[in-house]
Amino acid sequence: MNYTKKIVLAIAVFSVINSCSTRKDTVISRNWHALNTKYNVLFNGKEAFNKGVEDINEGYKDDWFTQIPIEPIKFEEDKVTIPNLNTGMGAGFNDDNGNEEDKATTPFGIAEEKAVKAIQKHGMNIKDVERNRQIDDAYLLLGKARYYEQRFIPAIEAFNYVIATYPDADLIAETKIWRAKANIRNDNEEFAIESLKLLLQVKDTLEVDLPEITREQGYTALAMAYIKSDSIDNAKKYLNKATETLNNRNQGARNLFVLGQIYSSEHKKDSASLAFQRIIDFRKAPYKYKMHAHIELAKNSTSDSTSSAILEKIQDLIEERENRPYLDELYYQAGYLHEQNDSINLAVAFYNKSLRAESDNVKQKTFTYEKLGNINYKNSKYIVASSYYDSIINIAADTLNLKFRRIKRKHKNLASLINFENTVAKNDSILRIVALSKPEQEAFFQKYIDDLKEKDEEAAQLKLNQQAFGDTFGGNILKSNTKGKWYFYNSQSISFGKTEFSKIWGNRALEDNWRWSGKTATNIAENDSLVVNTKNLRYDLASYLETVPTEKEKIDTLNINRNLALYELGVIYKEQFKDTKLALDRLERVNGLNPSKELVLPINWHLYQIYNELGSAIKTNQHKNIILTDYPTTKFAQIIRNPNKPLEEAVSINEIEETYKEIYYLYKEDKFEETEAKINEMLPTLQDSKLLPKFELLKAYAIGKYQDIETYKIAMDFVAVSYGNTEEGKKAKEIVKQLSK
Repeated sequence: MNYTKKIVLAIAVFSVINSCSTRKDTVISRNWHALNTKYNVLFNGKEAFNKGVEDINEGYKDDWFTQIPIEPIKFEEDKVTIPNLNTGMGAGFNDDNGNEEDKATTPFGIAEEKAVKAIQKHGMNIKDVERNRQIDDAYLLLGKARYYEQRFIPAIEAFNYVIATYPDADLIAETKIWRAKANIRNDNEEFAIESLKLLLQVKDTLEVDLPEITREQGYTALAMAYIKSDSIDNAKKYLNKATETLNNRNQGARNLFVLGQIYSSEHKKDSASLAFQRIIDFRKAPYKYKMHAHIELAKNSTSDSTSSAILEKIQDLIEERENRPYLDELYYQAGYLHEQNDSINLAVAFYNKSLRAESDNVKQKTFTYEKLGNINYKNSKYIVASSYYDSIINIAADTLNLKFRRIKRKHKNLASLINFENTVAKNDSILRIVALSKPEQEAFFQKYIDDLKEKDEEAAQLKLNQQAFGDTFGGNILKSNTKGKWYFYNSQSISFGKTEFSKIWGNRALEDNWRWSGKTATNIAENDSLVVNTKNLRYDLASYLETVPTEKEKIDTLNINRNLALYELGVIYKEQFKDTKLALDRLERVNGLNPSKELVLPINWHLYQIYNELGSAIKTNQHKNIILTDYPTTKFAQIIRNPNKPLEEAVSINEIEETYKEIYYLYKEDKFEETEAKINEMLPTLQDSKLLPKFELLKAYAIGKYQDIETYKIAMDFVAVSYGNTEEGKKAKEIVKQLSK
């Protein structure tokens, strides 16, 4: 009996196995392979695929300052990684021989392996007809996995196989959309547009319409194709169609955002605002799109009334705790709105808050620094503006976009001005101290030393307090139950504090002013020997007094360099920055400081031009009379006497060349002071001459021959900045670089 049961069982098992063969077209075989494919192999493959897509979406960082892409994925220019799949079936399919080296490790590689396994193990191609209804899903998954691995040609082959083999499948429309996307990525957007239009327009005219989600995918792909082919109007048309239903919340919100950005770039602010408002009203939209939609609404505000409402909304968003990751952008936008409303102080306050907000958004910081730099630049605070531009260069040194190059040029133009201003400030401070009597100098430096000591004491006390409190309140040394108690009640804390005190101050007597360097401070070594600390020069009055120059030659050099820097500043503000107020301030100041004789004529000439332009007759005549009386034979006087005569006629090109030769011979004869004086006399007549950089460079060479290296560097730096694109400017840059080493 048992023998009979075994035979029957064996026959039954054999029958089941035989009926499940991929070569047997039976109901059991078809259903067994279909279920195994769907709920085993393809299920795992789709899970891996979804994980890969999720990783892409989470890892992708949008640049919200530019138009974001419709599909949040960045493909490499040259893809070289190709999965190591065996070619047992001649189509890149793995034979699943269990070799660990052939196993894929990426989510999309795993998805592709599972799709291949489903096709190889469960495909039922009998008499050129596929009997397993899940194989078309496997090919679709195969193509999608290859798409995300940037293997577009193999992906298109998989999609084409589905379209050719399963023309009536439920997923045929989705497959055609994915094929179109692969063609777009493969620079074949014309074919993609043609095939998508055929799919969407023909299906829309049939009784059985495409599902809404499929139409959204199709219209989104069409918009991608038109954006790539620079047909923006058509892209807007299909983005509008794609956002009619919003079944896919992520892609729908993204499509609306791109649509709003396109309208904004076309200065259609009302249409842009409607698109961004739709995102805000879209309850299921991801939060990042909602937040940036609020920010874009602020950028597109069209009137004071809407600006006030949006500003109020931005303020509400700032106060919400969940918006902390966006604080830098929200503060910036609030600052922008205040700046648009001419509330500059409020704008600056919010821009500074944006910089202080915790964020790794470097691009946002560059925009904020630029805004602050421009505000200070506009208010003639050029040194402050330069510091902000310098910050942009420091944090965005690898950026090569047009904005960065523009900032770099602006910063470079300010470099010479900053050097001259620093020279004036430094020399002024030294000369003020030189002018003090000996007791006054001692009092000045003693006050500086006292302030320095006070700051050092506060810093040292703060350090000790931090160490003591830090240990008591859960630090690495103390792990006791005295958390929250006064640290002097803890013996370990006191011991640690004493040790740290000795390391910093040594052994000090208990007396007033114990921190002063003059007090004896000793450290007791293991052998009980005493080591006396050396004198702290930071607190030594004599060392400061020794730095004050007393020689007349050094003091004269400080005056000359200060006056030259003031003159150069006046010319820069007048000619380069068109800042009449600052130009007058610097030129009038140097004019009252008894400048060297070679500066008197050009100073009066520039002051004459400024006052003449301002319509100040008294001041104009004052400087004109100085030129006509003291320098009647100069070119300046000739131009004043013949104001209607064109400048180029007053001094011909040949005459300029001859003059340059004469001055150059003076330079070769080592008459450096005379060379500088002659060039200063000529400069006002050369403003439109191509030879101007030559004269300026020769002047700088002459200065370097008889003045100190700092003055020489200032003169060369002026040529490098003012004439950077000329051969003379490039030569000056090289010299400045050598002098800075």
